[in-house]
Amino acid sequence: MKNYLAIQPEVQEAIASGKPVVALESTIISHGMPWPQNVETAIQVEETVRANGAIPATIAIFNGKCRVGLRTDQLSYFGQEKNVWKVSLRDMPYVLSQNLYGATTVAATMRIAAMAGINLFVTGGIGGVHRGAEHSMDISADLTEMGHTSVAVVSAGIKSILDIGLTLEYLETKGIPVVTIGQDELPGFYSNQSNFASPLRLDTPEQIAALLKTKWGMGLEGSVLIANPVPAHQQVPKDEIEVHIQQALEAADAQQIKGKNITPFLLKYIARHTQGESLQANIALIKNNAATGAKIAVAFAAKELEFPEEN
Repeated sequence: MKNYLAIQPEVQEAIASGKPVVALESTIISHGMPWPQNVETAIQVEETVRANGAIPATIAIFNGKCRVGLRTDQLSYFGQEKNVWKVSLRDMPYVLSQNLYGATTVAATMRIAAMAGINLFVTGGIGGVHRGAEHSMDISADLTEMGHTSVAVVSAGIKSILDIGLTLEYLETKGIPVVTIGQDELPGFYSNQSNFASPLRLDTPEQIAALLKTKWGMGLEGSVLIANPVPAHQQVPKDEIEVHIQQALEAADAQQIKGKNITPFLLKYIARHTQGESLQANIALIKNNAATGAKIAVAFAAKELEFPEEN
C-alpha cells in the first residue's frame, strides 16, 4: 500500500504525533466549481481548517501516487486543468497505473484518508441514491464506502439533487449513524431544511467526538455522517432550489447525461440558473463544514489523549 501513497511531510508529522488532521476532497476543485472560485475556495477552506486548530490534507491522485496534502500550485493545477479524471473507487487502479491526474470523490478520498491514518473528512455534501434510482440503479459508491471505512464525514447533509429519503434508508441499512449538529431536521445541502427528520442530534464538537470514540472503540467499523447545516443567512430556500433541481434533472435527461457526469452537470446547471446564488451557498457551506470539522478533529484528538486505547 505504501508504494501508492505519498503524504506531505507536515501532514505525516501531524498524523504520527496524534495532532488533529482533516482530509479534504479534490473533486470539488476540478468538477464542483468554476475557475477561479474553485481554487480560491480550496485555499480558504485549508486556511479555515488551520484557523480552527487542525492540519488540512487535500487529497488527489497524480504521478502514480495517492497524494495526501497538496501545495498551492498543485491546488491551482487541479482548478484549471480540464483533463482531470473524476475518481471514485472503481477508477483508482486505472488512474494510478496510467499516471493520470485524478480528483477524488467522497468515496476515494475516504479510502485514501484511511490508508494514511486520517479519521475525519470534510466535504460539501455526500452522494447517495439518485432520483429515479428504481430505474437507473444509480447509487453512489460514497454510501458503500461509508459502510466499512472508519472515516467520519462532515457535510451539509445529503446533496439535494438526490433522493434524500432513500439515501437515509440506505444509510440505515448499512448501519451508518447520521447525526445533525444543532437542529432536529436534516439539512438539505443548499438549505438547512430538507423535510426529513435527522435520525440523531448532537450540539457540540465534543459530543460528536465522544460518539466517534465510542463507535470505533466498540469495534463498529464504518463512517458517521455528521450533517452540518449551512448558516441560515447564506442558504438558498428549499422550495426555491427545488424548482431549479427539477429543471436541471429534465435537462440532464434530455441530454442523456448519466453516471459520474450527472452530478457535475446538475451543479453547474443550478449555479447558472440561480445567477450564482447556489454557488455562493456551496462556498459558504464548505467553509462552514471546514470550521466544524476542524473543531471535531481537535476534540477527537483530545479524547484520544484522554482515553488511550487499552491493551
